[in-house]
Amino acid sequence: MTIESEHCALRNNKAKHDVKLQQLRYLTAIAKNNLNISAAAEALFTSQPGVSKQIRLLEDELGIELFNRNGKHLTHITPVGQQIIERAEQILLEVRNIQAVAAQYRDEQRGNLSIATTHTQARYALPPVIQAFRARYPSVALQLHQGSPAQIAELVSSGAVDFAIATEALELFNDLIMLPCYLWHRCVLVPMGHPLMELPVLTLQDVAAYPLVTYVFGFTGQSQLDEAFRNAGLRPSVAFTATDADVIKTYVRLGLGVGIIARMAHDPKYDADLVPLDASYLFKPNVTMIGFRKGMFLRSYMYDFIELFAPHLTLDWVHSAEKVQTAEQLDGLFVDLDLPVY
Repeated sequence: MTIESEHCALRNNKAKHDVKLQQLRYLTAIAKNNLNISAAAEALFTSQPGVSKQIRLLEDELGIELFNRNGKHLTHITPVGQQIIERAEQILLEVRNIQAVAAQYRDEQRGNLSIATTHTQARYALPPVIQAFRARYPSVALQLHQGSPAQIAELVSSGAVDFAIATEALELFNDLIMLPCYLWHRCVLVPMGHPLMELPVLTLQDVAAYPLVTYVFGFTGQSQLDEAFRNAGLRPSVAFTATDADVIKTYVRLGLGVGIIARMAHDPKYDADLVPLDASYLFKPNVTMIGFRKGMFLRSYMYDFIELFAPHLTLDWVHSAEKVQTAEQLDGLFVDLDLPVY
């Protein structure tokens, strides 16, 4: 064999074992869609046979099985497959970072910013922030996604969105850097003329005497609400739950019960027929956080958005948070912050 033919054989052998980024995208999409290849293909805007073929090619190239199968169906991720998926996610994150670095230096005023949050944040906390951000960065396209804490965490962890803004179920966000933005209290919401308005001091027993209309568990501090009643030995009747504060207000108006919502969600102009009763001393305050993936490259306008949403989270503060290694260190960094209260 000549030297030239040896080099040709080496090149062919190398090409055979090259792992393509697209294959890694398919691999991580399958894992994120509970091993459902059709759902993964739909999420990637491609065909199911194409995804299946590329995963088979990847397994052939690596010489291992990434998934256990029952016929054509994937049943489990193999142990080595799990390790490879974790590394694939890191590689794809770095690819996004490379693209973001290039975009930053091409045009720091142009780009995309996507946020996943709950209805209360989207409807009541974010509008003035987004308005100010758009005035500063008119060429940055904004996308807002609403969902449950679990959905929000998944969207950010997978790289589908840039920022998570959430209050409840923060244990879901372990792989994110979560920064404290502000504290908020609840109010008890009643129609005009309701008997609770006549009480000089509202107690949990008074509230529990009526059916409750409040948030679905897992939204906006619902677990702390349950804890407060449980610690008082009370089991109130929950007549109706929803993820949307405006829906809750609708059913309070219909007389289904008394509402318990974030105090910021009562609009004096549009909710003049409903009375917010102070409940700040009945329930613990909640902390709203903003978070992003560890290791993510933040463009300059992303730092500005964080500071617009939480002015105490300056560029220096966020840079410091990016450098810490543990959740305990992050908590220590912000322990002395005097957060605004709503």
